[in-house]
Amino acid sequence: MAEKRKVIITSAVTGAIHTPSMSPYLPVSPEEIADAALGAAEAGAAIVHMHARDPKDGRPSQRPEHFVPILDKLKANTDAVINITTGGSPHMTVEERMLPATVFKPELASLNMGSMNFGLYPMLDRFTEFEHDWEREGLEKSRDLVFKNTFQDIEAILTMGNANGTHFEFECYDISHLNNLAHFHSRGLAKGPLFVQSVFGLLGGIGAHPEDLMHMRRTADRLLGDEYQWSILGAGKNQIPLATIGAAMGSHVRVGLEDSLWIGPGELAKSNAEQVTRIRTILEALNFDIATPDEAREMLQLKGRENVGF
Repeated sequence: MAEKRKVIITSAVTGAIHTPSMSPYLPVSPEEIADAALGAAEAGAAIVHMHARDPKDGRPSQRPEHFVPILDKLKANTDAVINITTGGSPHMTVEERMLPATVFKPELASLNMGSMNFGLYPMLDRFTEFEHDWEREGLEKSRDLVFKNTFQDIEAILTMGNANGTHFEFECYDISHLNNLAHFHSRGLAKGPLFVQSVFGLLGGIGAHPEDLMHMRRTADRLLGDEYQWSILGAGKNQIPLATIGAAMGSHVRVGLEDSLWIGPGELAKSNAEQVTRIRTILEALNFDIATPDEAREMLQLKGRENVGF
């Protein structure tokens, strides 16, 4: 009897796209973020993708001291792979964005694979009341925002990761990003197996139609061959439908409140664990097994939790 395919679930706990006023369930304090990640891991996420926030006002933060209590609690209470962002926020410098991954030397870190327009301002049509001035201001400024990820920026982050033994979740928001990844792979800077996170449905990147997903997969196959592990991230309402389509085509999946606040039409998700449970139910109905953290480490050839800097 053939073995069932194992699917890695990543849970993106909190991030720069959504602000605290958008949902009462979005974790903000270090304790809330750590607890949300632990809940996602208990529900079946092999990887938890981490951002931090300033507990004073919920603003995205890359200051290492805001990560320390989160990472300490996770290291003591779960064997899930901890994936630290180098994306941070589009409003930050690359030096700011790199700092946590440089200091903490995680098994896995995210890496955006190209500069892009990053339009969050349509959220102002849905959300009108904000507790903090920075929330509205950040959304409004995205009308004239380029999320900077130049070849020099990417090379600097790859060089840091290679020196620390950190592998990357390569976040590809468009077809050009796959070409950029193939370029760095050919130079030996992006090392396989490449963990390709295809991102769909953010304004400025590729769309969220199933044809967009298929085009991304065809292109990745052509450029990267069998050198990559594929994962699907659908933003907003696209989270569960695109993850389901992708999984049926051979992908891993990413869910979480960083990418979508919703669990159904007009219904806010109450936790990252709720979204993990939903996609896990679908995956198991499709006769896939859910990968454990150690199985994810083996598939992605990670250095192991004992070799991190926290």
